[in-house]
Amino acid sequence: MVAATRRGIPTTPRLKKFAKEVGALPFRLLPGAVRRRVVQLLLHAMTRLRPEAAMRELLQIDTDVTGLINETAIAYDGGVHVKHRLMRYHDFFVDRIRPGERVLDIGSGNGAVAHSVATRSAAVVVGLDLNEDNVASARRMFSHSSLTFLVGEAPGDIPAERFDVVIMSNVLEHLEHRVEFLKLIQERVSPSRWLLRVPMFDREWRVAMRKELGLYYFGDPTHATEYTHESFEMEIQEAGFKITSLQINWGEIWAEVSCDVH
Repeated sequence: MVAATRRGIPTTPRLKKFAKEVGALPFRLLPGAVRRRVVQLLLHAMTRLRPEAAMRELLQIDTDVTGLINETAIAYDGGVHVKHRLMRYHDFFVDRIRPGERVLDIGSGNGAVAHSVATRSAAVVVGLDLNEDNVASARRMFSHSSLTFLVGEAPGDIPAERFDVVIMSNVLEHLEHRVEFLKLIQERVSPSRWLLRVPMFDREWRVAMRKELGLYYFGDPTHATEYTHESFEMEIQEAGFKITSLQINWGEIWAEVSCDVH
């Protein structure tokens, strides 16, 4: 059963228990090459199962390992996942915001994107996140005169003011009623455009394989959906928006959209 860590990264309780037990054993004192060989032998033994059973077990392990890699990737760069730096996706947001614009970052998380926009675009940015720990971390790591972080949930806790741009970076997929949400925020904030980043279902074949086997197949246990190009376009159109720019990078959709007022 997939569970969420405090950072919302997939892992399993049994793997954490096993890791804790193994951490106390001499196994950790072995040379890295020896440790890897032991793991390889254990994994290879699973291929002796029936192909479907073996695939199921290996994909579950792949999910567990991916969760641990993500946790380590955050520690590796001092609290911000290395994907921020390696994927350079902040540039997508920064390059589309003009100096002096007011920006609302919904689900701002650790604040890295909001900080980049405030410092590099010379915009005024408000980051809103419902997780108090996220906001405390953002305030600790990032400080700027044009940057504010608030604890709250959209739409109810959005400041009563107009924003030129709304950012949702890997946030929309966490919502159940996405079309209604987009419409409500557009009505309340009246932005001229939105900058969205969402994960794709068809980013790789293993996602579809997990679904076929009845395994959990989203990239995060709190996702309500993951997109194809077609499903994203349909949802945006249903909300009464139009896509003005769309890129597919790193298995994700990066899009600029605006209210399609006729």
